[in-house]
Amino acid sequence: MDLQFTPEELAFRQEVREWVAAHLPPDISRKVHSGLRLSRDDMQSWARILGRKGWLGYAWPKAFGGPGWNAVQKHLFEEECALAGAPRIVPFGPVMVAPVIMSFGSPEQQARFLPGIASGDVWWSQGYSEPGSGSDLASVKTRAERVGDHYIVNGQKTWTTLGQYGDWIFCLVRTSNEGKPQTGISFLLIDMKSPGVTVRPIIMLDGEHEVNEVFFDNVRVPADNLIGEENKGWTYAKHLLAHERTNIADVNRAKRELERLKRIARAEGVWDDVRFRDQIALLEVDIVALEMMVLRVLSAERSGKQSLDVAGLLKIRGSEIQQRYAELMMQAAGPYALPFIQEAMDAGWQGDAALGGLWPGAAHHCAPLASTYFNLRKTTIYGGSNEVQRNIVSQTVLG
Repeated sequence: MDLQFTPEELAFRQEVREWVAAHLPPDISRKVHSGLRLSRDDMQSWARILGRKGWLGYAWPKAFGGPGWNAVQKHLFEEECALAGAPRIVPFGPVMVAPVIMSFGSPEQQARFLPGIASGDVWWSQGYSEPGSGSDLASVKTRAERVGDHYIVNGQKTWTTLGQYGDWIFCLVRTSNEGKPQTGISFLLIDMKSPGVTVRPIIMLDGEHEVNEVFFDNVRVPADNLIGEENKGWTYAKHLLAHERTNIADVNRAKRELERLKRIARAEGVWDDVRFRDQIALLEVDIVALEMMVLRVLSAERSGKQSLDVAGLLKIRGSEIQQRYAELMMQAAGPYALPFIQEAMDAGWQGDAALGGLWPGAAHHCAPLASTYFNLRKTTIYGGSNEVQRNIVSQTVLG
């Protein structure tokens, strides 16, 4: 097992680093490094910049318009973008539904949907979870009934991340009640501008509108939007979830946020507290261990060996690390992490100039910390709860 990068890979890293530095808008990078809210324009403008370069679908093969990078190149690209302060690529289009369309969609569906995903012009949402169907996706109840050359869809999805921006949504729908629950599910692509689609916001504790409920009331969906075969959607969903769980691990963002944690600790005067610094060291060790796990997988793929099936394990460790660095940031700032003045932040205010750029009682870097802490409590639940993932790991990895 060789965890060292080759000279060619290091040259590739430098190429990506220089390109990102030249094209990433500084105001977006500043927001990311400070943990501030990103607007739709922020996220989509970066997606379109990558799309013009041909890098939004960075994991795509050349046959579908991607760069055809190997696993190591993809990892280096993700790392350089994260460290530079680039927004995470919104994964629902290029990372999640695109591989399903490539693997199971018809040539007509590939030609129809993939170009808009690759350019960043079409925003996709994910319609998996329902009230009562989260980790147990086999229990989905949203119904799609075939009537002629259309499906009539009725039901509800929930926790639809950024669904208020969605142009299209890929959904798991029930097309049969016979046999095991998994055998009656289909994978359907739905235009969110269709009559009968209603998006209702779920406002979170910090006032953010990140997630939504999506209702389908007799929505007519052309049968041509069915991916693969009817009642085979469970197979396609598992294919997609492997991409989602690896993406959730996000070791590169953890490395960037570790440095942010250290900056906050120094600014708040707790860096010299040996016991607190011990906690930062323990976190850093776990991040390095997670990175080594990722590099082991990359090394196996580079050498042509069977890579480890560790998507669930990466999800478990990555999500727990995200929660830990958010918690340590809160502890470093103490009570000054609590203020969150939404209207002021929306207006771009970063502190009272009369107080030397401070929020009342605290530095501006503390302002979003409570929001980040609460938001990241979800990471051990979505994409398959960590409790369920541990069961899967015990069965598939340990035997």
